[in-house]
Amino acid sequence: MNMLMNETPASSPVLVTKTEPAKPRRNKPLIIGLLIVAVLFVFSLIQLQFDYSRIAEGFVKLGGIIHVMFPPDFSEWRHVLLAAIESLQVAILGTVLGIAAAFFLSFLAAGNLTPHPMVAWIIQSIASLLRAIPTVVWALIFIVSVGLGPLPGVLAITVSAAGMLIKVFAQSIEEIDKGVLEAMLATGASWLQIVMQGILPTVKTAFIAWCVLRFEGDLGESTILGAVGAGGIGFELTHAMKSYNFSEALFVGLVIFIMVFSVEYAANWYKMKLKKGQY
Repeated sequence: MNMLMNETPASSPVLVTKTEPAKPRRNKPLIIGLLIVAVLFVFSLIQLQFDYSRIAEGFVKLGGIIHVMFPPDFSEWRHVLLAAIESLQVAILGTVLGIAAAFFLSFLAAGNLTPHPMVAWIIQSIASLLRAIPTVVWALIFIVSVGLGPLPGVLAITVSAAGMLIKVFAQSIEEIDKGVLEAMLATGASWLQIVMQGILPTVKTAFIAWCVLRFEGDLGESTILGAVGAGGIGFELTHAMKSYNFSEALFVGLVIFIMVFSVEYAANWYKMKLKKGQY
């Protein structure tokens, strides 16, 4: 009886399936990319012919300069603070003008909103050109055109900010679901109504986040532009270093750090509030 129960019926064959071992994922593109980077790194290291003894001597000399910097010289604090305010004004004006230009052009550069693909291609090409040239180079170009002072700094930041923001704004617009646009077109909405009622409420948060991020970078660039004659606190830092007044240079550096850090902290706080939907 027990033997009959333990026997397997002939009509119920046992199917044995063979499981193939999982093949390891091939990361050939990653490996090739790392090899290319490694080869370029070694080639650059050999080609530039670094003098390591000179680097060591430079660090020793840097330690002596840092020792001479203390204590910081606060005697010209009024002049330095006015220069810091000027750098902040350059960053604000340049960023706002760049945002205004990018805001209007990005709708024409977006592939899902442009009136013609050629229009989008032209605007995107111009934006690529504006981004390809560094802000400092733009400042030098405008210094030749309009002279020294804060104006070339404002124009340089405006051009650079517009070049970047056109790209990111257009990308944010292109990520919108096509169904939203098709539904509004089906209701007979005009192009302006689609932008105002369908696009802007969707991309508003992304636009604001990109604008805040760009302002953080522009503030740092505004301090550098002063070194090439575009006004602001960068000129004071360059002047102090060229005069070997390292204690005053330390004070200028501290002002730059406090200014940039404060703006970055305020921007991060605002972005956190924005993510939580409080604004």
